[in-house]
Amino acid sequence: MHPEAPAKSSTRVLVSLATFNEAENLEPLVESIRSYAPDASILVIDDNSPDGTGKIADALVARLKDVAVIHRSGKLGLGTATLEAMSYAIRNKFDYLLNMDADFSHPPRFIPAILAGMADHDVMIGSRYVPGGGVEGEFNLKRKFMSTGINVYARTFLGLNTRDNSGAFRCYRVSKLAEIDVTKVRSRGYSFQEEILFWCKKVGCRFGETPILFENRRAGMSKINSREAVAALWIIFRLGVGRMVGRV
Repeated sequence: MHPEAPAKSSTRVLVSLATFNEAENLEPLVESIRSYAPDASILVIDDNSPDGTGKIADALVARLKDVAVIHRSGKLGLGTATLEAMSYAIRNKFDYLLNMDADFSHPPRFIPAILAGMADHDVMIGSRYVPGGGVEGEFNLKRKFMSTGINVYARTFLGLNTRDNSGAFRCYRVSKLAEIDVTKVRSRGYSFQEEILFWCKKVGCRFGETPILFENRRAGMSKINSREAVAALWIIFRLGVGRMVGRV
């Protein structure tokens, strides 16, 4: 049972979904997002998914209001997809950009709480690591170690106070994103989540966290790999050293 739809707001919200082989998830996810954020626009950024996700996105654009799709030539990385969404939000003068994974690991039922937190924050994180948050279903020891470790690592090297720095379920105030010099962003993969918080902090963003329950994807395969994790650690280390010596 879904909650009652909130009163129509003048705040312009863009929900961004980066997709690669999410054909089974995309349409039901968009429908679920609309049930919790009926006035939000939705942007799909598809990396030429061989399973036809891009065609499904095109069909949604033709059928639904305020849905757009950007087709990219290949798998260019989660970080570049999020940067593309940020650029789109700035160009089109949205107030908030809410980013989430396209595999249902970020349940749309938490969207209202994240948006509510934007009343007095510039970045709201859907957090697994604050009271009330957590992970549902199977979360093996390797993934738990990687997730917990990278968060401690990011707080140490990047000077972040937030607890969940690696999750992508979060909302940004677009006017603050516009203050960031994106040419300085080094990450193209999973370390983007930590790095963009570092740059948000540099432009004076106020951070908040609200609890979410992270769920295992409903269909398809996870795209996390060890090479990405190692690359993330190296980029965060370099940023941290630069911060400590005053070069960033």
